[in-house]
Amino acid sequence: MRRLAATLMVLLPIAGIAGGVTASRYVGLPGGTFRSALQYEDAKAGVRIAPFALMREPVTNAQFLAFVTKHPQWRRDRAASVFAESRYLSHWRSATELGPAALPQQPVTWVSWFAADAYCQSIGAHLPTWSQWEYAAAADETRRDARQDPAWRERILAWYSRPSNTALPRTGLQTPNAYGVQDLHGLVWEWTEDYSALLVSGDNRNQGDADTAKFCGAGALSMDDRENYAVLMRVAMLSSLEGADATANLGFRCARSAK
Repeated sequence: MRRLAATLMVLLPIAGIAGGVTASRYVGLPGGTFRSALQYEDAKAGVRIAPFALMREPVTNAQFLAFVTKHPQWRRDRAASVFAESRYLSHWRSATELGPAALPQQPVTWVSWFAADAYCQSIGAHLPTWSQWEYAAAADETRRDARQDPAWRERILAWYSRPSNTALPRTGLQTPNAYGVQDLHGLVWEWTEDYSALLVSGDNRNQGDADTAKFCGAGALSMDDRENYAVLMRVAMLSSLEGADATANLGFRCARSAK
């Protein structure tokens, strides 16, 4: 899918600054063996995650405006429909203006996977994999893995229950988690690099079935932690989308391999 996105892109800088995103906007995560809430048939002992860097906050409207200004093929009036549906950046005043419905420091939404992937590539980065995102999002303000805390789960589910038509706050208002990353919960949903492989069955009759949820070579996935409804809801959301889709509550952030 990334090769498909690249066919629409002109030469983009592999390193440097785009839309105000510099190295200081990343935090390093140590990685290690991580037990996902998803059960992977080929990683029953846990997923091995290499050290990586993740943006502290989601990409904002101002940063994405700088990107489409520099790479006009990703403007909403020029992006090919195969890479971005008709609602792509529809909340902006125009193709080159934000307007009152898209304030500069709010996370960019109504953005397709292809556009998000192109943005990250333009700054020498990539969308985080699901495992990287889940690993970072398992932490609360003091613990690297707070997933077994019912209060932490309920706090996330309370956000999911809020209407999605309310105005988004700006990024960076939440207290950083134990890694220094902010806004992983409670602001927007986020694209992942491998979102299309997240085909999950929550049916208990399918647990452990190696043929469950296989599609286009994707590994069989099932819920290993069936009480973690927050993760299940996010996976269900991502797995229902196509790469050109855009929604009012879906944004993204970028990741980099550790040097």
